[in-house]
Amino acid sequence: MHDGPIRFGTDGWRGRIADDYTFAAVRRCTYGFASYLRREAGDGVPVIVGYDRRFGSEHFAAAAAEVLAGAGFHVLLTDEATPTPAIAYAVRHHGAAGAVNITASHNPSSDNGFKVRDASGGAIAPEGLQAIEAAIPPDDSSVPRESLEQARTAGHIEIFDAAPAYQAQLERLVDVRPLRDAGLLIVVDSMWGNGAGWIARLLGGGPTRVLEVHSDRNPIFPEMARPEPIPPNIDAGLAFARRQSADVVLITDGDADRIGLGDEHGTFVDQLRVYALLAYAFLEVRGERGPIVKTLSTTSMLDKLGERYGVPVYETGVGFKYVAPKMIEVDALLGGEESGGYAFRGHVPERDGILAGLYLLDLMVRRGKRPAELVRELFDVVGEHYYERIDHRLAPEARLEGEARVRRQHPERIGGLRVTGINTFDGFKFGLEDGGWLLIRFSGTEPLVRVYCETTDPTRVQPILQDGLAMLALGS
Repeated sequence: MHDGPIRFGTDGWRGRIADDYTFAAVRRCTYGFASYLRREAGDGVPVIVGYDRRFGSEHFAAAAAEVLAGAGFHVLLTDEATPTPAIAYAVRHHGAAGAVNITASHNPSSDNGFKVRDASGGAIAPEGLQAIEAAIPPDDSSVPRESLEQARTAGHIEIFDAAPAYQAQLERLVDVRPLRDAGLLIVVDSMWGNGAGWIARLLGGGPTRVLEVHSDRNPIFPEMARPEPIPPNIDAGLAFARRQSADVVLITDGDADRIGLGDEHGTFVDQLRVYALLAYAFLEVRGERGPIVKTLSTTSMLDKLGERYGVPVYETGVGFKYVAPKMIEVDALLGGEESGGYAFRGHVPERDGILAGLYLLDLMVRRGKRPAELVRELFDVVGEHYYERIDHRLAPEARLEGEARVRRQHPERIGGLRVTGINTFDGFKFGLEDGGWLLIRFSGTEPLVRVYCETTDPTRVQPILQDGLAMLALGS
């Protein structure tokens, strides 16, 4: 039994199934969340509970629903594995106080997780997460719960389908008819996750064809180390797309809140370019205006676009626990992060990989171009930008030593470029003279340290990254 402290990271709590991630631990987390919701919204209001396709997720979701019912809430439990953005939208649609989502997103198959959302459908700010943590009991012996069968009979737990309302919302935001009629060949890699079937559902019935790969439920995630939409996890899906001569590849992660993009050559388009393409689509092609929110780990192309189109760009710490509150505060047009998660005004302040995919297809159809051609168009406006990230596993006890080692260093040059400043709000971000940057950041959800960079010169990517690893005394 996991009876130690439970700490929420960048996006909820995650653990290893049957080790620290147990039914008892899920009940404890749910009790903490119920205590928080009671203070925020009172008793009797609806709460959404959803889950992904990982091992045992539906049973962990049932355990969470039983605790929420025992705490006096009316629980709406999804009838099947449901995309995270559909769960977030259900909060808004049903006027719920918040949501519990059983998912470990892009983590390895050994893990599961516990995400929480507030009444906006978005991530809860850090101070709210701290309040939830403080209310988590040391064990589940005193956690009240009502059995699923009894609660359903009494009407305290209701099984519902989140899909119809979510689909209607997507079709309000994006006119899917031109996409359906465009005659595109789209490959969708749902990475064995909750995004399976959605693009085909929305665009079926016309000249456009949708081919799917990794669309079944398979909790061990064959052909990938984890359902994270970056190489090498996407290599098999991209190879399939090349064999099919697809126009575009859309890749959703395990819970479908993130998007990866492959171009007409079956080549990966990195997440920073995707975010810049989305911003360009809204500002230039759709003619909309509004603030942009970005985490410090994503692209400086957004700053250039903000200056060009006269919109403010706000930078936050990593994670939607920072992005979502800022989006609400400034009524942002877009919010996003380096991991491939993007949110949009008029929807919910939550990452939505399916909606992001539709907006990318919409950009292709409006411009009459495929992804590689769109990237070239973008670079004609903001200049060329190159990005890469290296992840290193790091034992939890080595984290403080690593942070101290980086903090002691004050480099004047990185990758041959002059350092123009440092931001230590969430990691160590070194600004570089070409407008690029190096970021060293210790993950909030996994035992990892990540070294990222963006630069305008492709020959400087590896020197910048190697200098970052050297600061940590790590080899590549």
